[in-house]
Amino acid sequence: MIAKSPYQNYQQNAIMSAGPEELTTMLYNRLVKDLKLAQEAVENKDIQLAHNSITHAQEIIVHLMNTLDTGFEVGQNLNLMYDYMNRRLLEANLKKDKEILREITGYAEEIRDVWVQAMKQVKTGVSVGG
Repeated sequence: MIAKSPYQNYQQNAIMSAGPEELTTMLYNRLVKDLKLAQEAVENKDIQLAHNSITHAQEIIVHLMNTLDTGFEVGQNLNLMYDYMNRRLLEANLKKDKEILREITGYAEEIRDVWVQAMKQVKTGVSVGG
């Protein structure tokens, strides 16, 4: 068995001790990271890294889709957005198109930022409307 680095232990402990809200934030952060990595890889013509980063981003999106509660309008809308993002990433992967990757990164960052803000408001008891 290979010994884990202290950073790997920290990461694993952070994941294992996180609540659902923090896990979702971690997924959004990793999604954004993968998309930015894919953009860099396309620019550097590293086709394999671009492919791997895009497919990992798609796996995250599919996971997010599978955990949505579509009984509410916001869940239905997010499902549509995730579906769009996933289809665009398929196209980006086929074409190695960094403009599509930029577009989807923007959406992912916006969704993540709204999520983080909403979680802060829930924790502090401030209503989402202000």
